[in-house]
Amino acid sequence: MNIWKEIRAYLRLTASIADQIDKEAAEASIRRNIYFRGPNVWILVFSIIIASVGLNINSTAVIIGAMLISPLLGPITGIGLGLGINDTKLLGEGAKNLLVMVFISLLASSLYFLLSPLNLANPTELEARTTPSIYDILIALFGGFAGILEQARKEKGTVLSGVAIATALMPPLCTAGYGIAKGSLHFFVGAMGLFIINAIFITLATYIAAKYFHFQGIKFENEVSARRTNRLITAIVILVTIPSIWSAAVIIRNNSFTAAVENFVAENRVFGKNYIYNYQITQGRNRNVTFYTTGDGLNGQDHLSIMDAAAKFGIPGEKINLVDSNISSDTDNTDEMTQGIFGILESQLSQKDSLINSLKTKIDAMGGRDIPYSQIAKEVSVQWPEIKEIFLSRGASVTTDSLSASFGTLAIIKAVPPLSTEKVRRLEKWLQVRLDDTSVAVHQE
Repeated sequence: MNIWKEIRAYLRLTASIADQIDKEAAEASIRRNIYFRGPNVWILVFSIIIASVGLNINSTAVIIGAMLISPLLGPITGIGLGLGINDTKLLGEGAKNLLVMVFISLLASSLYFLLSPLNLANPTELEARTTPSIYDILIALFGGFAGILEQARKEKGTVLSGVAIATALMPPLCTAGYGIAKGSLHFFVGAMGLFIINAIFITLATYIAAKYFHFQGIKFENEVSARRTNRLITAIVILVTIPSIWSAAVIIRNNSFTAAVENFVAENRVFGKNYIYNYQITQGRNRNVTFYTTGDGLNGQDHLSIMDAAAKFGIPGEKINLVDSNISSDTDNTDEMTQGIFGILESQLSQKDSLINSLKTKIDAMGGRDIPYSQIAKEVSVQWPEIKEIFLSRGASVTTDSLSASFGTLAIIKAVPPLSTEKVRRLEKWLQVRLDDTSVAVHQE
């Protein structure tokens, strides 16, 4: 029993943060960072342009750099703290500055994408910012917790930089600007949805942390003002929390449905003499999936087989639409069907090419270039006539303790009389230069 008490006491002591929190300094820091004027305006514009360029050229490194520069996190944490300490002035200032930042961000990114001559055929980085997932919610929530804890602790670190990268506030705004520039509702709505989700959950995390750490609340002059402010703050918290829970539930359902469809298609491509060559998922209230098939034509038994197989993955039959492109009779969807099949084949071939290249790299590492055995033997016999036989081989050396392998070249020599240590060392260096291989090791029998 004593050992369990000691463990609990140790864990309690290790996890305790009460004596390492400076609430006054944290509040002062948050209040300073909500304001948007002077250098912050230009820093925001510069970070927007950098992020837009990164998205435009599909460069993750550039996007990360822009997120580190962006000052967007300041007013969001200010809103959360304002809710937590019943400070309507701080809440209003944070909201006002955030709206101005969002407007400037959308304006700058829209202008960039209108003027940019580069149009990617497959803008993967932009597309990735249009579909919020449950992971985005978790990242925003726990990133918000990490951010407020970093600002509240006495010994500052580099956590805020990590929070800025993880919560990814800047790229969705740039993607929304891309949607405005290109007139794409898909990009604008999806990206703004992701930004709003991130902002709301960072705000909630800051609000919860402010309550947990008992930040000093605003003192009111009279009870009427206190009640009015408390009611306003409570209403705002409810208005923020309910949509957050609703959006989280919707995202979880959407992600689950998408994952179920992808798993089903991965394991069930062929039904009888028919093949599922493509599918399209429709999210929202009337969530469903359309499977496009080709072959001899689906009969009643094939329909039942597809429905039964899909049910095992949690996809109800009423959510499934089947579009049968019969090879023998239906030519209307030939182009789409061909593109779908070639798309699948291209993906499979790409995976196989990647595997082949990986194996080729390993083989090259193991085998290296061919060793000119005859020429090496002639050159060795001229310089070291004592050597009667030389064995050269490339391979792997494996340590028995860690089972780690390293590749290299081994030379074993037989010399009469035996070479001195100095000559063996000179031969080893010569072979390393001659074979352009610093891993050459010489052993003498």
